[in-house]
Amino acid sequence: MRLILPALLALLPLAVPAAAQTAPASAPQPVYELRIYYPAPGKAEALNARFRNHTLNLFAKHGMRNVAYWNELPRPDAPEGRVVYILAYPSREAREADWKAFGADPEWQKVVAESEANGKIVTKVESIFMTMADYSPALAGKQ
Repeated sequence: MRLILPALLALLPLAVPAAAQTAPASAPQPVYELRIYYPAPGKAEALNARFRNHTLNLFAKHGMRNVAYWNELPRPDAPEGRVVYILAYPSREAREADWKAFGADPEWQKVVAESEANGKIVTKVESIFMTMADYSPALAGKQ
């Protein structure tokens, strides 16, 4: 995790909307969600295919902003690596509503059923919620 976070945070300045760069300090900031997926053994490619072919478009359909996606380099204890990504939302409440609508979408339910016909492709998901620090170069317009 130590190596992933600096790489992720380096890309966040590219993800800040122009409105957030000029908004007063009291204006609400976007909420970023860092998500880490642990693929089931032998299922990393199936997980990446599901994101590539379906999930990103469905996230966008439900108001989630795709910021960036990474594949962790293999390690001895995780030879397939993890899938790590960041989504952005206007607020935490918007995040909850977006995920509720996403989970209820019949298209998503069909994608899950088809992609998991031979078993689950994810064993664990972690989520970290973040807001941009007031000293972030992205908020100062430095990139």
